[in-house]
Amino acid sequence: MKKVQESVSSGRRKTAVASVRLRDGKGNIEINGRKFAEYFPVKSLQDYIIAPLKKVEALERYDIQITVKGGGVTGQAGAVRHGLARSLVLDNEERRKSLKEEGYLTRDAREKERKKYGHKKARKSFQFSKR
Repeated sequence: MKKVQESVSSGRRKTAVASVRLRDGKGNIEINGRKFAEYFPVKSLQDYIIAPLKKVEALERYDIQITVKGGGVTGQAGAVRHGLARSLVLDNEERRKSLKEEGYLTRDAREKERKKYGHKKARKSFQFSKR
């Protein structure tokens, strides 16, 4: 009996967290039980997410199962891409250099700044009136 090769990793962006499972397969991608194109219908986000797979030429090589929570669409896409790149490195350590050069392994640490009192938003103030 052949052992199923699987690498699991997590990716983060803003408040979104993604768990990525990479298995040998035919290139099926499933996110939260839905098809990839159904979950992310925007083509630019799809290209953004699968960029690490294209870089290492492994687009049709793995079946990918992803669970993503929190954040919005863009944050979730960033989290999925980060987790995917990490899984690819876990599967084959030789990919680290090429993925790191492109910046796929770097966690985008930008978070939303908190709102301050006396302001409308984090930095925007209420309209000033002299009289």
